[in-house]
Amino acid sequence: MSPEGFVEVAGRIEAELAKLIVGQTGLLRDTLVALLAGGHVLLEGVPGLGKTSIVRGLARALDVTFSRVQFTPDLMPADITGTTVIQEDERGRRFDFQPGPVFANLVLADEINRATPKVQSALLEAMQERTVTAGGTTRPLPNPFYVLATQNPIELEGTYPLPEAQLDRFLFKLAVPFPTDAELAEIARRTTGSSEPELVAVASAADIVEMMAVARSVPLADHVLDYAVRLVSATQPDRSPVPDLAGYVRFGASPRAVQALALASKVRALLAGRFNVAFEDVRQNARPVLRHRILLNFEAEADGVTSDRLVDRLLETVEADPVAAR
Repeated sequence: MSPEGFVEVAGRIEAELAKLIVGQTGLLRDTLVALLAGGHVLLEGVPGLGKTSIVRGLARALDVTFSRVQFTPDLMPADITGTTVIQEDERGRRFDFQPGPVFANLVLADEINRATPKVQSALLEAMQERTVTAGGTTRPLPNPFYVLATQNPIELEGTYPLPEAQLDRFLFKLAVPFPTDAELAEIARRTTGSSEPELVAVASAADIVEMMAVARSVPLADHVLDYAVRLVSATQPDRSPVPDLAGYVRFGASPRAVQALALASKVRALLAGRFNVAFEDVRQNARPVLRHRILLNFEAEADGVTSDRLVDRLLETVEADPVAAR
């Protein structure tokens, strides 16, 4: 697939999603960027903002296998990964593995923070290794494989914070904004009429795999990679150039953040019609890549400091090209 073909297919996917989702163009673009970079997405917002609709719409716009897991407090890990059951026939008894809903190209983990951390952790191996180990056997997951999870803000009743190790496996964490008045009116018109928009599949699983390969082939200049490295390094409390960051952060971003910035920036460059990564591509990905990887302390919570605010301070402080700035 050529870079031009990449842009064409991506445009078709976004156009299909726009039939179902009102507004939210930035959110839809960020979700597509993460998927074409080969990463998982965590969508956070209060109930009713269309988080589940975005994922279901994406599944309809892509010719891929899709499964949905409704996370609840009584869910068990085997309900996600699968379990071994006893089968009996004329040859006798045998143990067969029954795959769980995680064996799909696109897995919707709906309200993931309503399940206990034990159940949330059942996705750790799947999200990182793209495999599931059960009954002493490791089984590969389909290619491509994505987890798109939705969650309500953790201050809502009946929710559990996601383990830090699992948060780090999400390439992007996206905040779903409240629609404008005009968008609310259009939502009402679309959803209270006699028919709903019909989406058609405009890209196959093979197309998505090919697009991911094209994105990885985009060159990343050393000075742009250096900027991404310095941004991630600046999240560490003991080496950050931001004066107040050390007082609010327990742990900074992991090396996965650099990988996420690099891959997502390559995709964003292609979508902008360029075959090279610019500083602005890295800056646009900073919030969704870093907001869930900066772990705040109690002082930050008491002072009302958010990870987004600290990321903005990093972008203001860390110069894209320190040599040119002199």
